[in-house]
Amino acid sequence: MSDTSTTPGLLPALEEEIRTTVGVRLFTVFVWLPGRRVLHRVHSSHPDEYPVGGEKSVEVSGGWLEQCIERQLPYLGADRAAVREVFADHRVIDELGCGAVVNVPVVEDGRTLGMLNVLDAEGSYDEESVRVLGSLAARAVPDLRAAAERADGTAR
Repeated sequence: MSDTSTTPGLLPALEEEIRTTVGVRLFTVFVWLPGRRVLHRVHSSHPDEYPVGGEKSVEVSGGWLEQCIERQLPYLGADRAAVREVFADHRVIDELGCGAVVNVPVVEDGRTLGMLNVLDAEGSYDEESVRVLGSLAARAVPDLRAAAERADGTAR
């Protein structure tokens, strides 16, 4: 487990729980900054490849953004083809030995706070994995709420 979150909160423990329940090779967590329409990384199991503080200006397919951020539904990419189809950084993902991804929105009071990104070898995840990860996502709410407040300078 890598303790690389920008918040001292629950994300490292959540990473370990995910590792023991569904398995994970690469784990990152983003806070969603809707005013800028960017995902800002607040935790990473691989800080060299995916540093904390890095941002994605949503360099993913439009369908992914609509599904995960707007409709607040998880995304299951069970194989390398699905990962390649959606993510611009699929080569780095492949180099890390990952060929499957589950992206799980973290939602509070109807608002998308961010995203859990759970990756492992091709074929590692299925609908049951998505269900388990969905049940764990709420544990990231305090850290993502705090990260969003720091990012936009407001308090809720």
